[in-house]
Amino acid sequence: MPDDSPAAAAAKEDETQQPVEGEEEDDEEDGEDEGEDGAGGDATGAAGAAKKKKKKKSKKKKKNNAGGAAEDKKDAPVVQREDGSIPIDMSGSNTVPYMRGLNDVKCNSFLAKFPKQTWPPKIPIEDLLGDAEAPLGEIKEHPGDQNRHRITSEELRAEERIQSDLLRKVRIASECHRQVRKWAQSYIKPGINLLEMCEALEDRNRLLVKEKGFERGIGFPTGCSLNHVAAHWTPNPGDKTVLKYDDVMKIDFGTQIEGRIIDCAFTVAFNPMYDRLLETVKEATNTGVAAAGIDARLCDIGAAIQEVMEAGEVEINGKTYPIKCCRNLNGHNIAPYQIHGGKSVPIVKGGSQVRMEENEFYAIETFGSTGRGYVIEDLECSHYMRNIDAPRVALRLPRSQELLRHIEKTFKTLAFCRRWLERPDGGSFHVNKNEGKQERYLGALKNLCDVGLVTPYPPLCDVPGSFVAQYEHTLVLRPTCKEVLSRGDDF
Repeated sequence: MPDDSPAAAAAKEDETQQPVEGEEEDDEEDGEDEGEDGAGGDATGAAGAAKKKKKKKSKKKKKNNAGGAAEDKKDAPVVQREDGSIPIDMSGSNTVPYMRGLNDVKCNSFLAKFPKQTWPPKIPIEDLLGDAEAPLGEIKEHPGDQNRHRITSEELRAEERIQSDLLRKVRIASECHRQVRKWAQSYIKPGINLLEMCEALEDRNRLLVKEKGFERGIGFPTGCSLNHVAAHWTPNPGDKTVLKYDDVMKIDFGTQIEGRIIDCAFTVAFNPMYDRLLETVKEATNTGVAAAGIDARLCDIGAAIQEVMEAGEVEINGKTYPIKCCRNLNGHNIAPYQIHGGKSVPIVKGGSQVRMEENEFYAIETFGSTGRGYVIEDLECSHYMRNIDAPRVALRLPRSQELLRHIEKTFKTLAFCRRWLERPDGGSFHVNKNEGKQERYLGALKNLCDVGLVTPYPPLCDVPGSFVAQYEHTLVLRPTCKEVLSRGDDF
């Protein structure tokens, strides 16, 4: 039977947009050469040349990479829709990021490592690899003299080999994240509708990770928080928010395989006046990554991050703002199927003296703000998650019972959003096929939140008019070293 999943539809759409390799139109020329009527020709020859038919320009189509994509073509003019948005070009025709704050590499640079991948990417990472090793993340030594022996210890290397299957899975999830985000960087630009952007990114994520319900898929809803909103905002159904040139947007999404979530985020900005803000927050995140390691105290990591972050300042519209840490936002460890595993990594000094431990996974994320550096819950909620610690509750409303069964079957302890509930597959084609859409569910969802079975996560906001930037990487504390799994050539 044909595969009707959204991921398969995305791949099929790519095929219809891809040119056939090597196909081109022949030039239609007159049989005579220009030399016959050249500068030495007579007036009659010149007149005859003027009457000749115009030659058709050769329309060579770009080759779809096996050996790399062709040069970027200029953007074709687009017509704005009534809501002011422009259609998203998901054909892969552009390979240079529109946004600032990324390293100077093309969006399709992963083709050098995966020459069989397409552009846009549509071959699942696992299929690309076959029996080959998955790409390593960035390898760094654990900090501290007490850890110097680890990188060369044969005993610890043997211990790591026992975990080779787990490491392969998280590396596949990481490569999926890298390719999805780099493809997204090729079309994210001012004028796009954020709901369409999130849906396109998530469908590509499902495709490359080979979505299989709870076993593998999206780690949590795609965050695209704007300006003073620091986190936990994604468009709800029907939202018509359009990305603007002067916006500062945080793209935060995850990929998971068997509950091991790769949590990684970057900031999108187009106006160069935000460059210093982005550079400072990225540097603060890298400082946190460098300070993390086995036996590192969480409070020491927070102090190192704060020192770098608050040394920065940015000039916006002629006014200089100090860059402040959002002091009540933290990084965190990641447990299987649990995005927040219980330990928090502060981004200011004075945090917990608990130490990081061997084999733990951490998301090191920092938020820098031009506002007060303190966030509160505000705006309409879009993110939700089943409360794993909730006691058994007798639900009286049949619709609440039905929605809870759907959540437990489709998401279990992973975060979800309202957009996913309204998809034909209800959030997972593998689990529900196209028979999962939830109808008139808002009352039932509120009831589940009121009784504590589901926890809402409203957007986290600094003061209106301020700008918040975020960068985040996931790392694993291997016995011999730390591996920054989500590191890419983009940031």
